[in-house]
Amino acid sequence: MKIGILQTGKPPAEMREEYGDYIDCFMALLAGQDFEFSGWSVVDGQFPDSVTDADGWLITGSRHGVYEDHAWIPPLEDLIRDAITRRVPIVGVCFGHQIIAQALGGKVEKFQGGWVVGRQSYDFSGTTIALHAWHQDQVIELPPGATTIASQDRCKHAAIIYGDRALTVQPHPEYDAAFIEQLINLRGRGSVPEAQLDEALQTLGQPTANHSLAEQFADFFRKERA
Repeated sequence: MKIGILQTGKPPAEMREEYGDYIDCFMALLAGQDFEFSGWSVVDGQFPDSVTDADGWLITGSRHGVYEDHAWIPPLEDLIRDAITRRVPIVGVCFGHQIIAQALGGKVEKFQGGWVVGRQSYDFSGTTIALHAWHQDQVIELPPGATTIASQDRCKHAAIIYGDRALTVQPHPEYDAAFIEQLINLRGRGSVPEAQLDEALQTLGQPTANHSLAEQFADFFRKERA
């Protein structure tokens, strides 16, 4: 099965030698799932010729807002709607989570409570799991036909399912503790309140459910569809 990864942002330049781009991060997350991968840097205007160029799509995170005026956002929303219509499964993470909601009629805004960073606990349909987060924007209104499947007190719609068409999450299963620590130092200082950054640093190294989310993504991609 071929998974197309649509890159909507890039890590800080200082981190790319160690981690690569976000395409590489998701290839590492889904390693061992017997997938073939191709990547397109849509943030640089690179798009597939057709939504059928892959058997499933994964949309990455980004430092950009889905509501910002970038030339690559409208064609990305068109691709999302085309994939939904043609039953080509999509997984979205952070920005990917938000852009899928926006493309299908939902609403995304900056969270009035500010940033959500570091290791966070989420209620996934009665099961509490921990994942790393790094966001200020979030989905505040669901699109028609969408169902929230995970939440917490600072993120009401932390994971959303769209039948068998799309599965999206706000937190980052592709981020490990070292990645978050570097984001804190390279992007957090001066943007995120210092108290939040200090609290996030204290939680680094505690276990997260990255592998569990990778399995959920893989199962969703492989799900039989009519």
